Amino acid sequence: MKKYLSSTYFIEKDHPLIRDFAEKHSQNKNTDKEKAISIYYAVRDSIRYNPYSIEFPKETMKASTILEKGYGYCVAKAVVLAACLRAQGIPARLGFADVKNHLVTQRLKELMGTDTFIYHGFTDIFLNGKWLKTTPAFNLELCTKFNVKALDFDGENDSIFHPYDNAGNLHMEYLKNHGTFADLPWDAIVADFKKTYPNCYENPATGDFYKEAQEEAQMEQMENQLAD
Repeated sequence: MKKYLSSTYFIEKDHPLIRDFAEKHSQNKNTDKEKAISIYYAVRDSIRYNPYSIEFPKETMKASTILEKGYGYCVAKAVVLAACLRAQGIPARLGFADVKNHLVTQRLKELMGTDTFIYHGFTDIFLNGKWLKTTPAFNLELCTKFNVKALDFDGENDSIFHPYDNAGNLHMEYLKNHGTFADLPWDAIVADFKKTYPNCYENPATGDFYKEAQEEAQMEQMENQLAD
């Protein structure tokens, strides 16, 4: 378990910002399970999900940098969660999978050229003798806009994306598993990003994902009302 408890270039478990954040959200928690649950929710909801925040310099993916900015996409949030857990002596590692996301906004899908997200990031936590998958990517505010149930974590079961949203529409499909890692395989991720999203790599996408989600939800609601 040593490598899943160690500090790395990206998973900076000993950085003061990480230590303070982990300690703040572990106060009055007596067990690793209680600490892991509290830290999970803190990362999920206090760091806003932003798919337009992908930057390719290595330093932008350090846990302290992400925490200080207060926003990031799924991989970035998984890095922060792993760092905070390790800061509390809880083994954690990173997992990656290619997924098809049916709740991507139309604008982002057009910029990407697909609704498939490669290297979707999550965090594995070792509790009570077993590894549990947790997905802190989508904060509660964004889930509400997309009409998706926010992913909870009880410290006993995996927390991964639901296949359907609250209306019964397809939400998330897992396509390919890339395995788990003790540190962020950033060079491999960037190389695959270049191949899969050449337009976004050459011209990084920008925008207000929350505004887009709200506008599309309102448009869908109006269309449904007209159809009725």
